[in-house]
Amino acid sequence: MTQLFTCSSRIDASAEEVFAWHTRPGALERLLPPWQKVRIVEQAGGIEPGGRVVLGVQQGPFSFRWHAVIEECNEGRLFVDRQVKGPFAHWVHSHRFLPEGGASCTIEDRVSYRLPMGPIGSLFGARAVKRSLKRMFRFRHDRIRNDLTRHKAFGQRGPQRVVITGSSGLIGGNLAAFLTSAGHHVVRLVRRQPKAGRNEAFWNPETGEIDAAAIEGADVVVHLAGESIAGKRWSRAVKDRILRSRVDGTTLLSRTLARLNRRPHTLISASAIGCYGSHDEELLDETAEPGEGFLAEVCRAWEAATEPARLAGIRVVTLRTGLVLSAAGGALATMLPAYRYGVGGVIGSGRQQMSWIALDDLVGAIHHLLFTQITGPVNAVSPNAVTNAEFTRTLGAVLRRPTVFRVPGAVVRLAFGEMGDALLLRGARVTPAALAASGFRFLYPALGDALRHELGRPAA
Repeated sequence: MTQLFTCSSRIDASAEEVFAWHTRPGALERLLPPWQKVRIVEQAGGIEPGGRVVLGVQQGPFSFRWHAVIEECNEGRLFVDRQVKGPFAHWVHSHRFLPEGGASCTIEDRVSYRLPMGPIGSLFGARAVKRSLKRMFRFRHDRIRNDLTRHKAFGQRGPQRVVITGSSGLIGGNLAAFLTSAGHHVVRLVRRQPKAGRNEAFWNPETGEIDAAAIEGADVVVHLAGESIAGKRWSRAVKDRILRSRVDGTTLLSRTLARLNRRPHTLISASAIGCYGSHDEELLDETAEPGEGFLAEVCRAWEAATEPARLAGIRVVTLRTGLVLSAAGGALATMLPAYRYGVGGVIGSGRQQMSWIALDDLVGAIHHLLFTQITGPVNAVSPNAVTNAEFTRTLGAVLRRPTVFRVPGAVVRLAFGEMGDALLLRGARVTPAALAASGFRFLYPALGDALRHELGRPAA
């Protein structure tokens, strides 16, 4: 039996603006819910008739490809896609953009679908599919609304040419999609052979190679590349790779920018709140003194490596990032399986502070920093740090799972050594003073709201 699902939302932008957003590179990436394991395998032709997209989908132990084509397009008002191969027996999705007068519109997603296996599929899958569609489209509408609001805040400044390192990572990939969907031109610095037509340029910090010509004339460089600090014990060799991946890459990039004839006006270079060391009671802003320990040493050297760019007159921002929350990757994605099975719990004493930020707010903060005149260190964290015990209770409540288990600190140290002690058993209570003073507005300042957004779990 064919089913019809409809979801509509009012957006404070014209139908033409919202339609145009959907036509740009990066828009589809921004529409993929983070809790779903979906990747774009192929995309060609845009949203005009004949355009196509192939998605790779992982659903539990099963994986499949979803092929869709654009059947109809009415500029500024409508486009329609149809599944030609995938999990549904029938799927036609109409995207409608309905003017509301003035600078607002209603977006309406109307899906006609039929489940596979006839009556059996409908009997066992109908409720789950409707629930999934509701979660997905509410997320999509929220993200469209929020992205367009942020784009509009600096729309009068015109498109920027932005170079990004680390664009294959969680933060860099989302930032690139956010910027290109606003009409900015993004060049990705990659360590493999650049692919034709992908706006990519080569660099290799280990060998000192970099395509300076591809950077020449950029407005902004956002430097996010660096080896992960989590996931393995910190042997001497691992520590050296962590340090070198940050210092060597930042030094190469900063020296290259300083030598350009047409330099960027801004370098935003990643750092971390690890620079403050462990401070579970004191509230730390950007004026706080550096702390002790391996992470603090790495951050000091990392930030110092931007000096050639600063001396060349480039505005340098060092982005001290906290725990980035995304269901698509990073620490939260690693935690989720345990919590979903009801075995998540407090780590160590539970009193250690967790200074966190929602991924969408981090992307928004970087966008904000492209256009403001802040210089120096900027804490990229929510204004509401929590203890590990508070984080555990909140995540359990959002997932509606118990959190009665506790992992003793001794077990963490035995399993992960220094890495576990620094990342899991210690923390710092950090505040985003520079962002707040500049007028930046967080979409998800409260932990519960951030987790519900990332997990598609609306408040009961």
